[in-house]
Amino acid sequence: MTNINSDNSLEWASQAYALLKKRQEEQKQELQKQEEQKQELQKQEEQKQELTDIANKENISIQSKTIAEPELGEFDENFTWSAMVLAAQGKKINQISIDEIDWLTKLRRGLEETRKGFVTELLDKLGDDPLTPESLDDLETLLIRADVGIDSTDQVISSLRTKLNEEVVGGEAGIKFLKKELKLIIDKPIKNSGIDLLVPQKGKLNVWLLVGVNGVGKTTTLGKLAYLSSKSNYKTLIAAADTFRAAAVDQLKVWGDRSNVDVISNKSKNADPAAVVFDAINSAKKRNVDLLLVDTAGRLQTKNNLMDELAKIKKIIDKKVPDAIVESLLVLDASQGQNGLKQAKSFAKSADLTGAIITKLDGTSRGGVSLAVSEEVNLPIRFIGAGEGIKDLRPFNSYEFVEALLADK
Repeated sequence: MTNINSDNSLEWASQAYALLKKRQEEQKQELQKQEEQKQELQKQEEQKQELTDIANKENISIQSKTIAEPELGEFDENFTWSAMVLAAQGKKINQISIDEIDWLTKLRRGLEETRKGFVTELLDKLGDDPLTPESLDDLETLLIRADVGIDSTDQVISSLRTKLNEEVVGGEAGIKFLKKELKLIIDKPIKNSGIDLLVPQKGKLNVWLLVGVNGVGKTTTLGKLAYLSSKSNYKTLIAAADTFRAAAVDQLKVWGDRSNVDVISNKSKNADPAAVVFDAINSAKKRNVDLLLVDTAGRLQTKNNLMDELAKIKKIIDKKVPDAIVESLLVLDASQGQNGLKQAKSFAKSADLTGAIITKLDGTSRGGVSLAVSEEVNLPIRFIGAGEGIKDLRPFNSYEFVEALLADK
């Protein structure tokens, strides 16, 4: 990545910041104008209908609530770093949005604990000195501590040893080479899948099954995916097939309201999940839905029961919509580290997985598990979450992830 301390880089970031600042001011003025017009209309309406009941007024105010847009923060190191990550991927100054800056800042902050665990310590040890066999031993320990996994660590260290045998490698060059190696590991299953970016295909029904054990943030992740899909102009529908956990259905309805996406559910106690999916597919076909998101049960009496339920759901999909594009996405909690990796291996054997969603990257020192999932389970990472907000789940970008993971303090 371009050195963010260079004069050119700072000038570029400064111009991007000024443009975003101007754009934000214009949007604020436009919103203020719209708000004034709205208040004037409301005032006229109230004069006409003095007897309007309070409940209706409350209902109007609830309906008019919108999800807050991110504000442009200070022109600081976070902004400069985020802008340069976008620039390095070919973005022009006028193509950068506050939304993208906000996400990259959250991602960098979210990976801070993982970064502290090995990057900061590694940089302190390396300084500007060339890499040595001893420093590689230190790096190996730090990578394993960050839950990168044995296989991924072996691959990285082996590549670095080979490079060391060929040439003298300075600290900065070592970090650059490390970034390249980590990106290769993460990109391999993505490239093998033949799909760089997972998006619903238009003209067909796309069914995404979200699987995983309870507690990893599966239902919340589905809600955020619904928002992302709806905002991207895909007709979206939710199937609440985790019928064994009553709270899951209620939770999904809240997310559905926030995302303006309907939820198909069955209020009966312990309803058949496959029956819910059956109803949801009928509804999706009638509405010409692009994406059906299915929340599945996270824990039944035994693992076999769980896999049997998934098999039943898939059978229904195959029968009702044989030409549907089906994705089975495993939701993993990054903070669970090696336990999460064990879950991935277990599900991969039985659930015919096509990808992974890594959640809760913020606040954990185990963000390296993303690399272990790529290398040891051969699962392409499709989305990552770094925050509690509805916008804090994004399509996975390996370049941005590695840059955030190895960002200098």
